[in-house]
Amino acid sequence: MARISGIDLPKNKRGVIGLTYIFGIGSATAAYILDKAGISQDVKVSEWNDDQLAAIRTIINDEIKVEGALRSEVQLNIKRLMDIGCYRGLRHRKHLPVRGQRTKNNSRTRKGKRKTVANKKKATK
Repeated sequence: MARISGIDLPKNKRGVIGLTYIFGIGSATAAYILDKAGISQDVKVSEWNDDQLAAIRTIINDEIKVEGALRSEVQLNIKRLMDIGCYRGLRHRKHLPVRGQRTKNNSRTRKGKRKTVANKKKATK
């Protein structure tokens, strides 16, 4: 079992796909890491030996910000936007879409479950 940055990589997947299970590493970064380590992208994670794993670990630790450090940096950036009171920060604070999406019909992921407002009952004469 290959364990890098606190994440267990799936054994039966190719190396370039397995590395994307780490937060902060996408397909392009995974390909870069494997090229720099001198490992073929088609080799499965279970076929990596200890030297190859060590090379991948050193590249990730030295050059790329992943997992906890990256998550905390993203949260600090959002907090900074909220503290300075810019438009994006206000959208974060109100739990609304930040990047210009419309909110009349969609955006249920950001806004949460619908809060239905009942109609006023008509007064009887």
